[in-house]
Amino acid sequence: MADWAPIAKEYDPLKAGSIDGTDEEPHDRAIWRAMLARYVPNKGVTGDPHLTLFVARLNLQTTEEKLKEVFSRYGDIRKIRLVRDLVTGFSKGYAFVEYKEERALLKAHRDANRLVIDQHEIFVDFELERTLKGWIPRRLGGGFGGKKESGQLRFGGRDRPFRKPINLPNMKNDLYGEGSSEKRNWSREGTRDWRTRDRDHERSRDKRWPERDRSWAWGDSDRERDSKEERSRGRERKDRDR
Repeated sequence: MADWAPIAKEYDPLKAGSIDGTDEEPHDRAIWRAMLARYVPNKGVTGDPHLTLFVARLNLQTTEEKLKEVFSRYGDIRKIRLVRDLVTGFSKGYAFVEYKEERALLKAHRDANRLVIDQHEIFVDFELERTLKGWIPRRLGGGFGGKKESGQLRFGGRDRPFRKPINLPNMKNDLYGEGSSEKRNWSREGTRDWRTRDRDHERSRDKRWPERDRSWAWGDSDRERDSKEERSRGRERKDRDR
């Protein structure tokens, strides 16, 4: 726990597949593929990786000119590379922006994330392919992305950081140790006492019910007798008046 951090400092496919980075067994096949993969970063990519931003979730209609217009607000840009399909030439929805100064890089990293460009909320992070040790891309089962519907979520990145593990106190000895029999006996006795009290209460209540019923019956007969007497008195008055 002393070296725990929400953002991974080194890429481990097994940890990336865990919500808190503590899993010991892979829970999907993609993690196995990533663990067995031997990925080598593309040597054809040029530029300084420590001054490069990764920009994802772009609108497929967004162009290099639009990206330059937006990201030049944060500083001087050295190069923009919008990744396109080799066959169709269409955008794949992500790009790399290289700045001339680290100050501009940090400012864009802080302020451009979740910015809306062409009706799409973008995601911005540092380039990880050449800077994070052990990096495995998404296509090989790695990465820090993934959709909930696919069941292949990856954690430890900026978009979905690790959750802090919950350390529960060691209660094994108390629950299953020597003192457990005493606790179980105490709970059973408490249950018996509770049941006995309820049973006694029900019995006393059953005894009280007939008395209450009789009192209500007596009350009803008295009221009926009083009403009959009042009616008879009323008839006598009427007869006298006549």
